[in-house]
Amino acid sequence: MTQPPTGEELKACCAAAYSSDIVALLLGESYHPGGTVLTRRLADGLGLAPGARVLDVASGRGTTALLLADTYGADVDGVDYAPANTALAQGAAQAAGLTDRARFTTGDAEHLPYPDGVFDAVVCECALCTFPDKTRAAAEFARALRPGGRLGITDVTIDPTRLPPELTGLGARIACIADARPLEEYTEILAGAGLRTLRTERHDQAMLRMIDQIEARLNLLRMTAPARLLAAGVDLDAAPAVLAAARAAVADGVLGYALLIAERTPALSRC
Repeated sequence: MTQPPTGEELKACCAAAYSSDIVALLLGESYHPGGTVLTRRLADGLGLAPGARVLDVASGRGTTALLLADTYGADVDGVDYAPANTALAQGAAQAAGLTDRARFTTGDAEHLPYPDGVFDAVVCECALCTFPDKTRAAAEFARALRPGGRLGITDVTIDPTRLPPELTGLGARIACIADARPLEEYTEILAGAGLRTLRTERHDQAMLRMIDQIEARLNLLRMTAPARLLAAGVDLDAAPAVLAAARAAVADGVLGYALLIAERTPALSRC
């Protein structure tokens, strides 16, 4: 019997997938539903001021971190599990002339390489759902925040009791679906780490728009670069059914996307 992947194996799979060029082609500049529009809404909800110290967890190729540094004047650290993403993000910061306000390092969200209480805000977009140990990651978010600091999350939500079989398994986990949680469970995980939820919003339409975008780009790549898709392990035969199942799941309220803002309480729980 095949053993299920370990947490470290899952992290490595996700890191490899999200640092690949094919994923960049399918998802575009922002690797999450809502794109930079939703990132701006998240930043506004955090009340970021110029000079605020911000940590972007799972910073990918640097899109969110650079937006926060450029538009909001924040002093941003980005951390990502994939060395390839770190290198690309550093290059993007140099190209944008933002190396004085945005820096990137390779690290694990469940073991953040930063001291206690140094950040005014932590952001994590469409990534908590992929972390094998969400409780540990939440505790690390809280540890890195100063008392009263805020956490901003946008993430996939699911009703795990109704998830169709097409949206389970390793591929769906890497696609941010299989191990996502209901919004209420995210707030419970954060509360256990001493993070009090201040605000939640549903943005399910953003998920639908991303599904439509992936389908359109996949169809284009099917015609223009089928060999690249196959080399990246994209199952062209299964993709239409998976996308259709995802679209139906959003319509049925099984799959969605949410924004959440929480605050570190003074008495920080040590998980």
